[in-house]
Amino acid sequence: MDDPDHDRPADPSANVQLAIRGAFSDEQPEEQHQSAPAVQLLADHAIPRTSHDAPDHDINSTTTTVKSTTVKSTIPREFYTSAQWTADGTSLVASTSYNSISTFVLPSDLLDPSSRPRSLAPQSRVLLPEPTQTILPAPYFSLTEPTSQTVLVGCRDHPIHLYHLFPSDDAPAKPLASYKLIRHETEAYITPSSMLWEHPGTHFLCGSTNRLDYFDMSRHGSDGPLLTIPTIPSKRHIAKGSGVGMKGTVAALAASPKDANGGSVVAAGMWTRWIGLYDLHRTDKAVANWSVSNTDDMDGAAEIGGQGIIQVRWSPCGRYLIVNERQSTGLLVYDIRGSGRLLSVLKGRDAATQQKLTCDVFQGSQQGGESSFFEVWAGSKDGSVVVWEDVGSTFGIVEPTWDWKAHESPVGSTILHSSGSVVATCSGGWGTPSVKEIDDDFGEAKALSNAQRVFDESGLKIWSIGS
Repeated sequence: MDDPDHDRPADPSANVQLAIRGAFSDEQPEEQHQSAPAVQLLADHAIPRTSHDAPDHDINSTTTTVKSTTVKSTIPREFYTSAQWTADGTSLVASTSYNSISTFVLPSDLLDPSSRPRSLAPQSRVLLPEPTQTILPAPYFSLTEPTSQTVLVGCRDHPIHLYHLFPSDDAPAKPLASYKLIRHETEAYITPSSMLWEHPGTHFLCGSTNRLDYFDMSRHGSDGPLLTIPTIPSKRHIAKGSGVGMKGTVAALAASPKDANGGSVVAAGMWTRWIGLYDLHRTDKAVANWSVSNTDDMDGAAEIGGQGIIQVRWSPCGRYLIVNERQSTGLLVYDIRGSGRLLSVLKGRDAATQQKLTCDVFQGSQQGGESSFFEVWAGSKDGSVVVWEDVGSTFGIVEPTWDWKAHESPVGSTILHSSGSVVATCSGGWGTPSVKEIDDDFGEAKALSNAQRVFDESGLKIWSIGS
């Protein structure tokens, strides 16, 4: 960590400046619908799929022992689980299944005409001590300010750590700061399931089982959270799980756009399919909460399924809340500041998996003044990206506007650049071999070693969106 500029472009200020939507070629891939914008692959990076391409520590191999038979499997064990844009839009921060974080700084010539996609390579890699469910780049990240290039990480059996994204080498990174989150009865560490770190970055919010914790960034070391907000009255309360509060793990957090007074509402989504709204600057109680399992008021809404909320996302106008669940074939859209009820269901996206497949939103076109309509982009289990336009304008079931085939494996993250002209996707995940593949294997040992394998494709891609 002595050299924060390690492996960084020589002139960060000359990094890519992304154009507005519609500035790209009109050439259109065959996979898209007739009315879809042109989508062009700008750059990509793939995790090596063979054992000889594996890193020195051989993370892509595993040893399985069955009935005294040892089998060395060369099946890759690493894939990208999520990706996020940095606050300044110059870099991508991607997490992998092998407890690591890779940072990609976009090349300055990314939007220059080219006959073939550019090859991306990570500028840095941070190795983590344990698996993590959530990472958050600093909301004030700037490629020209080394002190801003940090990331919050919540690992299992550890405090919440703050790391620098550009360590000097691939050795295990040392945290810059730590924040204690423990259960006082047992002093066991609590594993964060979600975190929220909003601009200006002085505080962050952490979600875990039956609680929210509010931290001051300046109070690291032995200090715990400034405020703990239980989502249920008490673990021993007679009303626990009977209509008072929300019992379960807070798996998703999102803050609405700030209002005229600088305030915002935090939405918390639970694995138990509950939503809670919190105004942390006014009260430590929930403003409202409801279960998303009650969709009887809309025909066809219950058919999309859902087994737990993995993401909540506010619309750019702050009126609507998008709810993303695992094992679901659609997204729920609630009108929070209008009717307060379910507005629409975005169907046509296969996410029938336990894997976390996230979505993103973008402000729609404005005609004749301000518009509250917006776009929703989401990756699917089969590797395609699905887009719904003018969300908020229709009540009921909404079919996709267009889509395209981005990957050959589940799309874990679909994230739009603030310009709207560029979108990044990452893919990968655990697959299950077919019956034929297991039958073709010789012996029980090899069949079991292949029972959980990584999809053949795992990578990061950057696309341009044109008119």
